[in-house]
Amino acid sequence: MSEAKHKNRGAVRWHHQSPTPQMSRGRLLAIMAAVVVVALAVIKSQIDPSPDSNSVQFETPLLGAPQEALRDKASDSAVDDVAELSAPEEPPWPEQVVKEGETLSRILTRAGYSDREIYNITSQPQDGESLVRIFPGETIAFQPDDSGELVGLRHIKSPLESVTYLRTSSGFESHAKILSPEPRETWATGTIDTSLFVAGEEAGLSQGIILAMANIFGGVIDFALDTRKGDTVQLFYEELFLHDKKFKDGDIIAASFTNQGETFNAFRYTDASGDTNYYNEDGISMRKAFLMAPLDFTRVSSNFNMRRLHPIYKTVRPHRGTDYAAPTGTPVYAAGDGRVIRAGYTRSNGNYVVIAHGEQYVTKYLHLHKRKVKIGQRVSQSQVIGTVGSTGSATGPHLHYEFLMNDRHRNPRTVYKDLPKARALPENEMANFRQTIDKANTQLANMNANNNMAVRSSSSSNHALN
Repeated sequence: MSEAKHKNRGAVRWHHQSPTPQMSRGRLLAIMAAVVVVALAVIKSQIDPSPDSNSVQFETPLLGAPQEALRDKASDSAVDDVAELSAPEEPPWPEQVVKEGETLSRILTRAGYSDREIYNITSQPQDGESLVRIFPGETIAFQPDDSGELVGLRHIKSPLESVTYLRTSSGFESHAKILSPEPRETWATGTIDTSLFVAGEEAGLSQGIILAMANIFGGVIDFALDTRKGDTVQLFYEELFLHDKKFKDGDIIAASFTNQGETFNAFRYTDASGDTNYYNEDGISMRKAFLMAPLDFTRVSSNFNMRRLHPIYKTVRPHRGTDYAAPTGTPVYAAGDGRVIRAGYTRSNGNYVVIAHGEQYVTKYLHLHKRKVKIGQRVSQSQVIGTVGSTGSATGPHLHYEFLMNDRHRNPRTVYKDLPKARALPENEMANFRQTIDKANTQLANMNANNNMAVRSSSSSNHALN
């Protein structure tokens, strides 16, 4: 992702200004201004001693009035302006980014602060205990006074959340600040030339948005095999802004994918129970029991084949799964919700993970570069369980994926026809659903119409999302 990130640290400013016994410059200017006003009034009274109903009357203080009265009457604004100009700027807060394994004590000790100061700042404020649990990547900023004593500390958890601790006469007090980014709607549309991933990158879309869209359609489209040159895609989504600068991408509101002439629409909707999912225009969930493929943007190097010639052993052996060739490190997703029942390493399988999905279904993932889950762990659909590798008996980096139904191997690319149907919204929610998605549905229809016109007018110029 190549976007600029604006980090608002939510600073609570600490000001310290020592009083001085001498007359301030602002007070002196106030007195001088009052004297000038009085002198002008005296001159005017000598020139025109008689009041005139059409003239502007000036209310002037009496000569010899107390200096405080002169300051209050004649030059409040002058004092404010001078005070504003003469106020010292707050010194910068030195910052340190938390590294792996670091504690607050280690950070502040390195900065020269004592254990007593660390104890006070973690034990006195209401939010002090949160400082015991700091994480890598967070920022700790601190503020000393002229003598080097710690008078302020700021825990920046993220660009949106920070807590500032300030020393008072009774100890440290905490001030939390949470910012809410402003969502703005935007859209992208275009025609695929090579792949969804390449087209999205060329258009400047973030990997997060591209992967989110792939996950939405992962139950109906196999992005490794099904996509074709000329497929069209429309995306209606949010971007989040902080102070008019983009902070990050938000949620996809609606998306449309036309694959080999068939169009799939998806709309984000929160149902009556508070669950948010994506549904097509008929209220049928886009989330199927299993993904069409457990990874994205790859090619199939070997299909399900019970009489395949093994590339290493040169013998005819059943190939009970599908091989997806992909670069080492490519994320591998759990095809469905389930529990890890085996995970380990063998000479033939390399690093592997086996997931049980209820009583009927099992999926296997072999030759992984790294495993990201452990035996007994619960996983959800699209969760990263490992990365593509070439461990074990493998000629190159790829994922070997198997699907078992009632203990029998099935072709992963065709078994979906026998899998449970997707969940649909209840009839009593359909009216609210249609009303909720009406704006997004109209937006998708307009984008589809405009995109089709562009394709007809120029088949070569519109080759990527824009």
